[in-house]
Amino acid sequence: MMANESLKEVFSDVTLTEDPNTFKEPNRVKYLLTGCGNRDTGTKHYEVRGSFDEIEDLFVKMSILDRYAAPNLRDSLLRHQQRPRSPPSPVKPVAIVGAVWDFIQQRCSKELKRIQGEDVLIHKPRDKMVVTFQSHRKDSVWVHFARERFVTFYQRLATDLKVQTYSLAPQYYKNLQGQFPELLIEGGPSKDNITVTGRYMHIVMLEDVLRFHGSSSPVTSQRPLTPQRVSPRASGTTRNKQSDDEEDEESCPICLETIKEDRKKTLACKHSFCRGCLEEAYNTKPVCPTCGAVYGELKGTQPKGGTMAVTRERSSLSGYDKYGTIVIQYHIPSGIQKEEHPNPGQNYQGVSRTAYLPDSSEGRYVLALLKRAFDQRLTFTIGRSSTTGMENRVTWNDIHHKTSRRGGTSCYGYPDPDYLRRLQDELKVKGIY
Repeated sequence: MMANESLKEVFSDVTLTEDPNTFKEPNRVKYLLTGCGNRDTGTKHYEVRGSFDEIEDLFVKMSILDRYAAPNLRDSLLRHQQRPRSPPSPVKPVAIVGAVWDFIQQRCSKELKRIQGEDVLIHKPRDKMVVTFQSHRKDSVWVHFARERFVTFYQRLATDLKVQTYSLAPQYYKNLQGQFPELLIEGGPSKDNITVTGRYMHIVMLEDVLRFHGSSSPVTSQRPLTPQRVSPRASGTTRNKQSDDEEDEESCPICLETIKEDRKKTLACKHSFCRGCLEEAYNTKPVCPTCGAVYGELKGTQPKGGTMAVTRERSSLSGYDKYGTIVIQYHIPSGIQKEEHPNPGQNYQGVSRTAYLPDSSEGRYVLALLKRAFDQRLTFTIGRSSTTGMENRVTWNDIHHKTSRRGGTSCYGYPDPDYLRRLQDELKVKGIY
């Protein structure tokens, strides 16, 4: 899920080449290079080899040191301009799935626009299942960059996206459109079936609602989803003989009958239900059937047996210069999927991930929340890897972590001044606050 994690997997052995004499403090640079190990190249340059994290940390330490201005800069620029330019490398199109692309266009237009920026156009030819990347600039660097950002976004979304088909009574179609605006619902009241595309958690919430309207299964229904008890208001029966007071009576979103005052239960989110209907809904999941607010302790499908180790470092994260760093190391071992997982009985591949928080009072508070999420098995799940596309892998589960110390939001790193607040909002949706 995280862009920087893919870099670590692809670039496991990285080499940094540097000339200490270009710095105003060459001895300090030599000390840094020597401390990390170096190889004499027979020239002025030193070579240091290591992991992605090690080389990244060394590069950052050296980037804050002062360098000498390049000598004869004007002559160097002139010589560079006189060199024949090699043609820019072509930017390859990206193969897509039609359902995912339709969802991006209709529900993720803001994210797509952010990826394109002002100079890149992401386009899908009418007769092909690929998207292309174009720019009016001669320099193709930004086009390549936009392509990589799109691939990361597309893989993360495709991993979480589900497409389901349901048989649905016509009177429920309009209500579903208003109740689940984040879902892409195709089909209409005149058709027996609707196709729904959306993120996994939104599909689960939809199926919770449909289940209480008569479906015998939490997955695709093969028959019209009609409620066990249909009120005149729900079925469209003429109400000319009903009084105006009855028109204002409140209906239970689960059974669609008028809620009797002595059986009414109103949640803190202000949604009301028949007490019996709500108790039955809570047996499936302790959330509001209308908005998804949590009223209990959610349990996820994270494989058991994992660990969450926490250490602290003195170095600071970008944007939190006054504080040290909290380092979280997750490890989920490989195993065999259970009934709650996508492919029970099949093997799944485990994962190790590292995340970072500022060692501030707010960072320590968020750490405690993340510990609760891990204990409730909400941090990871089993699905398709966003970096390799392989199935039956342990993946992140909609609790966004910073897996890079720096690089900003595009690299899932710092600085990101709103990150801790957003993370608390994500955890609150899962009942952790």
